Amino acid sequence: MAVAPRFDPDLAPLVARARELADGRDRVIIGIAGAPGSGKSTLAEAVVAGLGAVGVPAVQVPMDGFHLSDAALDLLGRRDRKGAPDTFDTAGYAALLARLRTPHDGETVWAPGFEREFEQPIAGVIPVGPSVRVVVTEGNYLLLDDEWAEVRSLLDEAWCVVSDPQVRHRRLVARHVAFGKTPADAEAWVDAVDEPNARLIEACEDRADLRVVAL
Repeated sequence: MAVAPRFDPDLAPLVARARELADGRDRVIIGIAGAPGSGKSTLAEAVVAGLGAVGVPAVQVPMDGFHLSDAALDLLGRRDRKGAPDTFDTAGYAALLARLRTPHDGETVWAPGFEREFEQPIAGVIPVGPSVRVVVTEGNYLLLDDEWAEVRSLLDEAWCVVSDPQVRHRRLVARHVAFGKTPADAEAWVDAVDEPNARLIEACEDRADLRVVAL
């Protein structure tokens, strides 16, 4: 069974930072980047819950909703590198973030999600209503250059989750096994796909406004 990443039990400083960022503004977007298995989703969920607890409406919007489907990856011949930077609809993700930056009266934007059990994106499952003050979006490649640079420019602040590589490796293997791969196939996938992606992400950590350590 995969073990969820842990953070300092007192996440109040991060929640306070997000709340302060939102003060006096209609909406802000905070991005949480990090290598596969580092704990991005866990942290995003905790920050959103913490903001809600202090009366700041917030919602989590994952980059993974812009995964290309398996059918699209088969068409492009990229199924064997699923999760790499070129297996996402980067322009679509940037367009959503641009739309989310400025809420319109009465408008609810429906963002896509990702069903990990089937490893497929699902359209229109996350409502972002006009009252939402903070959008927390998380994903591997928020800090990359080239075609991802527009994504970084749309974030009011970018955080990067860092974790021990060996712990992260074990967590990734356990996750792949939990969702159907054999242990051998999981190890092979992590070595061939996840770890090269992790190195790309780690090379961009200096573009983050804040580094958050996962245990």
